Amino acid sequence: MLSEYDVIVIGTGPGGEGAAMQAVKQGKSVAVVERFGQIGGGCTHWATIPSKALRYSIFRMTEANQNPLFRAAGVSLKLPFPDLCKSANRVIEQQVNMRRGFYDRNRIDVLHGHARFSDPWTIEVDEENGGAQRLKARQGIIIATGSRPYRPPDVDFNHPRIFDSDTILNLQYTPQSVTVYGAGVVGCEYTSMFRNLECKVNLINTRERLLEFLDDEITDALSYHLRERGVLIRHNESFDHIEPCDDCVLLSLKSGKQIKSDILLWANGRTGNSDNLGLSAIGLVPNQRGHIEINDTFQTIHPHIYAVGDVIGGPSLASAAYVQGRFAATHLITGHGDHALVRDIPTGIYTSPEISSLGRTERELTAQKVPYEIGHSLFKSLARAQITGQTVGMLKLLFHRETLQLLGIHCFGANASEIIHIGQAIMSQAGEANSLLYFINTTFNYPTMAEAYRVAALNGYNRLP
Repeated sequence: MLSEYDVIVIGTGPGGEGAAMQAVKQGKSVAVVERFGQIGGGCTHWATIPSKALRYSIFRMTEANQNPLFRAAGVSLKLPFPDLCKSANRVIEQQVNMRRGFYDRNRIDVLHGHARFSDPWTIEVDEENGGAQRLKARQGIIIATGSRPYRPPDVDFNHPRIFDSDTILNLQYTPQSVTVYGAGVVGCEYTSMFRNLECKVNLINTRERLLEFLDDEITDALSYHLRERGVLIRHNESFDHIEPCDDCVLLSLKSGKQIKSDILLWANGRTGNSDNLGLSAIGLVPNQRGHIEINDTFQTIHPHIYAVGDVIGGPSLASAAYVQGRFAATHLITGHGDHALVRDIPTGIYTSPEISSLGRTERELTAQKVPYEIGHSLFKSLARAQITGQTVGMLKLLFHRETLQLLGIHCFGANASEIIHIGQAIMSQAGEANSLLYFINTTFNYPTMAEAYRVAALNGYNRLP
C-alpha cells in the first residue's frame, strides 16, 4: 500500500517536531516516522530531558545539605544514584504525552517503524509487527534522525563498569570514583553531577582547553571552579586502551598515565543516526561520523531532501534542531527562509554552575580587529545571589567601543541559561536599538539576577575614555 503526503519527516525529536509542526501549519499533509515505540527522540528519552532532570534532583539534594538552616536542624540527605534518576521518568512521561498531543491535534500521521529510502521520493517503513508501509512525498522529505554516543570498536560497552551518556542513567549504585573520558558539553555536565554527589572525578580532555568554542574567560572560570571542587582535569590526553576489571576500570593513556576508577563514562563525541536509512540508494554518503552534508538551507544533494539536527553535526542543541526543522520546512514549502532564525542560537550548558553564551568571543573579536570593550558583573556582588547563596559566576558583555552595539554575551553561574535571553532580546534588535545604553537606562526589579545587566553595562561604559 502506498500513501502519499506533501511532506514526510523522519524522526520525532526536536528537529522532526519543528519541521512537522511548521509544515502542517502551512496547510500541508504530513507524516512522521519514528523507529522508537514512543515519540520524542533521544532528546526526550536518553539525553537532554533525563540528564537535566537528574541534574536538578542532585542540585536539590546538595542545596539542602549545604543550607545552613537545614544543617543546623541536622538534615543530611544522601540519596543513591538510581533514586535520583527516578524523577526523570515522571518528566519523560509528561513530555511524551504533551508532544503526542501536538501530533494528534494537528492531525499528523505518526508511523512507528524503521524508515529507509527506496528512491528519492519514497520511504519504506518496516514496522515492529513485521508489517511494512510505503510513503511517497509530493513535495519533500526532512531527515531528523538525531545522533547517538560514539562508540569506538575497541571499548567494551557491554561491561557493567563502562558507560556512555545513554546507558549511564541505568547505573544502579553511586560510585565512589568516576573517570569521564571526553570534556565536551556532555562530559563537563556529568563531571559536575558526579562531583556534586561527592564522587572522585577524573576528567580526561583530548584538547588543550575545556569547551574551546566558548569565551576563554568562561572556560577558565569553569576549569577553576571544577578544580576547586576537587575534579582532576587532564588536558591533551588520548586513550591507548581500557581494561575493565571486576572491581574497577583501568584507563591507560598514550602519555603513559594509568587511571583507576569504579566506572568509566565515555563522552567523546557522537555519531549521526544515518546508517540503515538506505541513503546509498539515493546517492547520499554520510561522513565518517555519520553526519549528512547539507548546504546553508539544509538541503542535501537532492533539493527536496533536507536534513536537520544532530544528524548534520554541531551545534548539537535541542533548541538549534527545532529551529532548523522549522526553517527547513518553510524553505521546502516556500523556497525561502529567514536565516536569522538559525544564525544566532545561544548555547546552554548545564554544568554546575550553568554556562550560556551568544554572539562572538573575545578571541574572535580580536582576530577580526573589532574595537570592543568589556563589561563585567560578578554574581557575588548581587543581592539576589547573596540571598540564594549562589554567588559563583559572572555576566560578561562585549560591546563595540564606538557604537555601543552588543557583540557577545557570556554568562557563567546559576540560571545562566535563563539570564542570557534578556540580552538576546536586545542583541537581536536592529540599529541603535541594539545598544549597551538599554541596560543602563532600564529599571530592573531589585533584588534580581537580571540587574547583572545594569551592573555589567555600567562597568563597561565606565571603561570608555
